[in-house]
Amino acid sequence: MSTELDTAPPPPAPAQPRWLIRLPGHRPSSAGLEWSLWKRLPAILFLGTVLPALLGLGWWWVTPDPPSAHEQRELLWGTYSLVGVVVFHWTLVLTVAIGCIVVMVMKGPAYVADPYPPPGRE
Repeated sequence: MSTELDTAPPPPAPAQPRWLIRLPGHRPSSAGLEWSLWKRLPAILFLGTVLPALLGLGWWWVTPDPPSAHEQRELLWGTYSLVGVVVFHWTLVLTVAIGCIVVMVMKGPAYVADPYPPPGRE
């Protein structure tokens, strides 16, 4: 009991955009340091955020309950410094992530560029 739906040909594959035509014969380069760094970035980001936060919380916890003006000033200065360290760490991780993405894209498959004749040449 075969129906028309069982014998119908499969739908055609979606057309590939003209700007994603791979260069024939090009093989992508093998993965290198960028992938090992990329896989470790979440752990590096987590540790670089949590460790200064724990240090700051510990610092607040060890401070006497009514801190003197000098202790309060030192405590706030240390807190602001730790916030600066965390933000600096985030920017470093973001920079390394962007570098990994650039290297992964550059090592990927090559694509054919659109022909663009220079102005004045026909």
